[in-house]
Amino acid sequence: MSLFAKTHALQHVRNDRAVGARTYGGRQRKVLNREAFDAARREITSWPGYQPSPLVSLAGLAAAAGVDAIWYKDESQRFGLGSFKALGGAYAVLRLLIAEIERRTGRSGVTSRDLVAGTYREITREITVTCATDGNHGRSVAWGARIFGCRCVIYIHATVSEARKRAIEAFGATVVRTRGNYDDSVREAAEAAAQHGRFVVSDTSYEGYMAVPRDVMQGYALMVDEAMHQIPAGQRPTHVFVQGGVGGLAAAVCAHLWERWGGERPRFVVVEPDKAACLFESARRGRPTVVHGDLDTIMAGLACGEVSLLAWEILEEGADDFLTVPDEAAIDCMRLLALGAGADIPVVAGESAVAGLAGLLLALDHPETARALGLSAASRVLLIGSEGDTDPEFYRKTVGRSAEAVRAVA
Repeated sequence: MSLFAKTHALQHVRNDRAVGARTYGGRQRKVLNREAFDAARREITSWPGYQPSPLVSLAGLAAAAGVDAIWYKDESQRFGLGSFKALGGAYAVLRLLIAEIERRTGRSGVTSRDLVAGTYREITREITVTCATDGNHGRSVAWGARIFGCRCVIYIHATVSEARKRAIEAFGATVVRTRGNYDDSVREAAEAAAQHGRFVVSDTSYEGYMAVPRDVMQGYALMVDEAMHQIPAGQRPTHVFVQGGVGGLAAAVCAHLWERWGGERPRFVVVEPDKAACLFESARRGRPTVVHGDLDTIMAGLACGEVSLLAWEILEEGADDFLTVPDEAAIDCMRLLALGAGADIPVVAGESAVAGLAGLLLALDHPETARALGLSAASRVLLIGSEGDTDPEFYRKTVGRSAEAVRAVA
């Protein structure tokens, strides 16, 4: 039985370049690897306020959907920023500042504690970090800039909400609104950085810009590591459904599981909005492909038309399948999680957080796709709930209740 009120369209492409049982390779290790992850984990877990985000068992939803288990990694309250992006942007800001301080002073061993204490205030206050954002990454960069003592300028595109703009400004950043879509704002941020001597801290990579996005993605991997320790003993996910965007989140999740479990890793499915499906098109054509247009999806954090080249280094061989889902399916999933199925606790999930769930449920509604993905009554699925109500007004209008009201029931 479908959990949707009406039938939604679904597109699926099988990745012919996926390497299946092959172990994590040298090509991928150049992007993300265990040693770099261990450094990120030691650092981020030392920050005040760190605690693992919850892994919610959605047993009621799993029963209704006809699978064995659904686990939802709930990032809605990570460091008080409302999304998983807190793990990436701020960590990359720290790494950049330490490298710049050590370059200027000739010293080594600079730590985050030094920056928080203001030991290098004379240097950091003259450094400006910048990026383009749909909202969440910019908030993390601005938060990191405030904690570690540098300046921050964030670029947002035309359709980013005022609520997201104010959330970034709350951390002391200057916010510049640009014309066009997300990819246009990426280019404008990079051009302005070159003109004004700013340091770009982007979550997407492109020719000539690779080092910082590695740090961003390596930070994201922490939530996957947490989830592996939270899943019940003796169980493993058979499938992972993760939302796309530029690919940084999906690549971080894929790489961590691939390096950890090799050929025994779960089947990996990337899900995107049908209005912004650059990864889907890249998989279909066999090369990084740009999707043009206004990318006007409600899944704001996924409104990206250009693939991160570093992410593609992982996903080209590591992702098994790519799906696209319509906005209406995301709205249905936000409401479904807020209500709770069976005895499930209600979950606050933002519009970009539910793409993976929408892909799973739509695949189960399409028997041919379900068979192609190997979904069955024995399937155990891991989802990454990447954000909460990062736009509280949009969430309230969409779900019909505020996030506070949903959590009060939980």
